[in-house]
Amino acid sequence: MPGVPAFILRRLYVKASLENFEGGWRFKLKNSLGSGYARVMVPLSLDGRDIPLADSSFEIDGRQTRFDQVDEKNTFTLAMNRDIVISVHGETLSSGVHKVWMAFVVPGFGKIGFDFTDEVKSG
Repeated sequence: MPGVPAFILRRLYVKASLENFEGGWRFKLKNSLGSGYARVMVPLSLDGRDIPLADSSFEIDGRQTRFDQVDEKNTFTLAMNRDIVISVHGETLSSGVHKVWMAFVVPGFGKIGFDFTDEVKSG
């Protein structure tokens, strides 16, 4: 099964969007690669530590969905040129540089993922 290289997927990440908010941290994705969707989310990883699926969510057009709610009927849709906000609830990031890994299962491609390293944006 063909995959999508991480260096291409890394273009989804909006640089300098990693930031804290009250009760958590978040970052943005913007898809300029091609429409697609995932039926399964893989736990985010922060600095090598997995984040529980129930603590992560995504927001598209004001609708928030937890990672553990994604399935065949409720997909993670990567629409073209739309902002997607990925949030983690329950912890905030320390100042400095962090490495985040994100992956999902896409029909026809299987499990694909990418990582990025960025510094927390100061408020």
